[in-house]
Amino acid sequence: MSVVSPQAVDVTYPVHEFRLANGLHVIVSPDHSAPIVAVNLWYDVGSRDEHRGQWGLAHLFEHLMFEGSAHTGKGEHLQLMQSVGGQVNATTWFDRTNYFETVPIGALDLAVWLEADRLASVGAHLTAENVANQQDVVISERRQRYDNAPYGDVLEHIVRIAFPDDHPYGHTTIGAVTDIEAVTVETAAAFFAAHYGPDTAVLSLVGDVTPEAGLAVAERHFGGLPPVGRAARDVPAPLPPLESGSTVEVTGRVAADAAYAVWRLPAHGTTELDALGYALLALGSGQNSRLHRRLVRGDAIAADVGTSVFELAGGNSIGLAYALGLPGTPAEALAAALRSEVARLADGTTADEHLRARATLEREWLAELASVDDRADRFGEYTTLHGDPGLVNGRLAALAGVSRAAVAAATARWLSPASAGFLHYRRAEA
Repeated sequence: MSVVSPQAVDVTYPVHEFRLANGLHVIVSPDHSAPIVAVNLWYDVGSRDEHRGQWGLAHLFEHLMFEGSAHTGKGEHLQLMQSVGGQVNATTWFDRTNYFETVPIGALDLAVWLEADRLASVGAHLTAENVANQQDVVISERRQRYDNAPYGDVLEHIVRIAFPDDHPYGHTTIGAVTDIEAVTVETAAAFFAAHYGPDTAVLSLVGDVTPEAGLAVAERHFGGLPPVGRAARDVPAPLPPLESGSTVEVTGRVAADAAYAVWRLPAHGTTELDALGYALLALGSGQNSRLHRRLVRGDAIAADVGTSVFELAGGNSIGLAYALGLPGTPAEALAAALRSEVARLADGTTADEHLRARATLEREWLAELASVDDRADRFGEYTTLHGDPGLVNGRLAALAGVSRAAVAAATARWLSPASAGFLHYRRAEA
């Protein structure tokens, strides 16, 4: 059955962009459909900014930002936001750390004040006690999600396949236990002083707020903070596709063998990466994908298959295809099937696959923009990584502009068995 060609979709959100004298980038996007507002701060700092011996420091500092500041005690930021019906969280990744709240509009001033207060003063209020507390929390998180979870350490192996050991992306955000344990008040404060300032931040306000009110609340609470004055960082030079021949062997306490194909891809925001997104969707997304039809329904050797892209801004991203085997299927058989289906991509995607991928990408993008909190996150992303919040409104057109010829060309350069590194994850014998 042929896929119906998707209709062109025009979704444009208002974007008002301001820059305070201290460098804070402020984005205000009014949406008066509900009396709520998303307050989202992207800081241009992530695990790529860590030095050797400090792996995990960016993520640890995300936790420390909730340990109290000049006018709040330990955990009070979270308590105050929840007391007014707000939702609060934070995340760290290779390229950024972000802090975000979604609150009733009446709590906008409180939310922005809390963010400004900890930016102004967290570094001076760190103690050995709260550093130790969060070291325990982060190490426990690592053990729960990485060390003791089935296939939990896969990401660590993937980044080591994709990047040299000394590359900024050559280690995971969760970090190393020994490095986390070695963090002191002084090293944490120095990291904060080097990377956290209004001039390294993007504040996005999306919801029931006018541009004038959004700018006023940002100026009121952030305007008096001094810039950190961080020197421009070296952006990692783009690396070529991986060379063939690398296979990493891992054994763990898992139910069955698995195989992973890893590619080094172009950076976030490039047209080539968009084209490769189409190819990887055709390869392994959903029950109509090639991997599912071959490995799950046809050969019946895999319980699950899939593909994904880790979009990174500094030179290169990571592409991934995987197959989780049925009990008794060896990793070699899974990897051979992955190689075979990847090799078939050299013939290009079909017209139906192309339309299906476009529809999937458009649906996923529109779903992300449906809520004010996710929309604020996208404004923060494109402003931090590319300096242009307007790219959010141009994203659908960019996706629709990807041709089958562009997909074929990008696939030939970046996605082939010869440019993949492989991970064989084997079930440990009892």
